[in-house]
Amino acid sequence: MKTIPIIAAALVACAHPALAAEPTNHAGAEPIVGEATYKAFHEKAGIQRIMDDFIVRISADPRIKRRFEFADLDNLKAQLIDQVCYLIGGPCSYGGKDMTAAHKAMGVSDADFNALAEDLQVSMDKEGVPFAAQNKLLAKLAPMERVIVTD
Repeated sequence: MKTIPIIAAALVACAHPALAAEPTNHAGAEPIVGEATYKAFHEKAGIQRIMDDFIVRISADPRIKRRFEFADLDNLKAQLIDQVCYLIGGPCSYGGKDMTAAHKAMGVSDADFNALAEDLQVSMDKEGVPFAAQNKLLAKLAPMERVIVTD
């Protein structure tokens, strides 16, 4: 399985809103221009299916489920749907938290980050999102890694 260690940080931040900073309009990056990537994700309905599957996965993954025991998973899912939709050029706006402040006190490790990314990859694969489209999203999320992994 290919490892996609770029997304995990954003996911943990959305799950723990009390640790996050003020909302931003840019979701940590500027969106992809055009609608091709959004369509490759099967638009908002596809993103919703991905996140429905993903939330179940991270809640059951023995490597990281402890991180989500007290999280508001409905909020996490809603924030992720908006963030991904926005970043891939969809008609959504993101009002979630800043990634730097959200992860500052969490002690996210490389192992946590990678486990989340692997779970997200499985969910995107299950939805049939082409690898090229997944990579476009990951390219938007990649710069966030340096502020998320702190342990």
